[in-house]
Amino acid sequence: MKNSIIRQIAIAFTLTLPGLAQAQFSYTTNNGTITITRYTGSGGSVAIPDTINGLPVTRIGMQAFQDVRSVNSVTIPNSVTSIEDYAFRWCHPLTNVAIGHGVTSIGDDAFSSSGLTSVMIPESVTNIADGAFGFCDGLNAIMVDPNNLCYASVDGVLFDTLQSTLIQCPAGKTGSYTVPHNVTRIGNEALSGCTSLTNVVMSNSVTSIGERAFAWTPLTSVTIPDSVTSIGPWAFASTHLTSVTIPSGIIHIEDATFRFCLLRSVTIPDTVTSIGNEAFYGCYGLTNVVMSNSVTSIGERAFAFSSLSSITIPESITNIEYGAFSNCGSLTNVVIGTGVTQVADSMFSHCSSLTSVVIPDNVTSIGNQAFGQCYGLTTISIGNGVTSIGSDAFGSCFSLIGVYFRGNAPSDAGDIFYEANNVTVYYLPGTTGWGPSFRGRPTAPWVLPYPVILNRSPGFGVQTSGFRFLISWATNAAVVVEACTDLAQPIWAPMSTNPLVNGSSQFNDADWTNHLARFYRLRSAQ
Repeated sequence: MKNSIIRQIAIAFTLTLPGLAQAQFSYTTNNGTITITRYTGSGGSVAIPDTINGLPVTRIGMQAFQDVRSVNSVTIPNSVTSIEDYAFRWCHPLTNVAIGHGVTSIGDDAFSSSGLTSVMIPESVTNIADGAFGFCDGLNAIMVDPNNLCYASVDGVLFDTLQSTLIQCPAGKTGSYTVPHNVTRIGNEALSGCTSLTNVVMSNSVTSIGERAFAWTPLTSVTIPDSVTSIGPWAFASTHLTSVTIPSGIIHIEDATFRFCLLRSVTIPDTVTSIGNEAFYGCYGLTNVVMSNSVTSIGERAFAFSSLSSITIPESITNIEYGAFSNCGSLTNVVIGTGVTQVADSMFSHCSSLTSVVIPDNVTSIGNQAFGQCYGLTTISIGNGVTSIGSDAFGSCFSLIGVYFRGNAPSDAGDIFYEANNVTVYYLPGTTGWGPSFRGRPTAPWVLPYPVILNRSPGFGVQTSGFRFLISWATNAAVVVEACTDLAQPIWAPMSTNPLVNGSSQFNDADWTNHLARFYRLRSAQ
């Protein structure tokens, strides 16, 4: 009788095991297979079943174990073919995982930021996505079954089978690491999160560095070989680099490449044509940047939150995006090149050390908040090409006292002086659109120490009656127009004396067609 009871209990316990196993998981069924979508058990050592309800478990779904803090060991059965993105991410107590021999694919960040100390890639695996084992601080080696046809392990570092691509360096690597000479590519996230890695040596075999390849490491020193022709976005973001030499083969500095680095000075080589969004964002120690005339565009917030004191924008640059130099609190001097036609939204906002800015004639528009919160800005000169000024362009510029326009009043201008209450708007006599006030601020003639030619005035240039231009000077004194035909050996001859009325006078050269070239200058008649 006793033995009968024991047998019944044993049978009953055995029958409940599948129910207990599947009760630890949420799952979905698709085409006769099971995908584990979430672990709901109590933790400890977890053995994922190979079947649930008689159907094979083939996938560990996206985020299935993510942020589970109770599991310390996982056995994945041979029935599973795919471990999806983030499946075991942030599973910190997880120190041991046995990957089944049916797994062919391991997804993005599948085991990132867990407590793994070692891992073995079975021969079945044909695809390992970016950062699959990243940020595992205790991981000292990623081992690969020698029969695997796609991957190899050298000194615990994961490579493709040809060992030409460095796929993942275990985050437990310390000190300095030398990349093998046959490597041509540093893969995406290959060394990211190696929190004890301070130096990396690469040979001239390396031609490309992938996205986030060295990001979030305490890397203090790196020599990028001249052979490198591409560096991916975020490649060196949040490292401790204080200096870097960008190879001459680089054409594009990608988004966030050096974001939050400790760089102090950067020289952009003359092969680079574009600087991406946030490329040097948050480089608080960056005081100097030298750009060549090869650069044509600067992305959003490319140098924001840096310590630049001076910036010269080359003439080659035609496009600068939102906030490119915003929050540069040490910036005192800005030279805008002749290729720039727009001062973008928030381009220099929160640059509190700027005191004076000159907007050249080639600029046609000034964006919203372009100089907003530039608390130290006292004067700004605006070229004669500007026709549009955005909202709050000079908002909260509490120290601003003078805005000097070289051209006509912009027809498209909103509330550009919000909280800039001490401004006087100055204009050149002869320009149009000005009244006693402009956008709520008083206006006054701009008294220059010399007369000027308004080269964008109505009627400027060749007319049927001759070559015409408007003379401007905030005085009614007479102005002499002189001309010559050769600037190399100039002989200036007076053409006419022009009395100014209300500070301006129209000049017309009816004889200009009789000369191959004609140059003009002005002087006071006194």
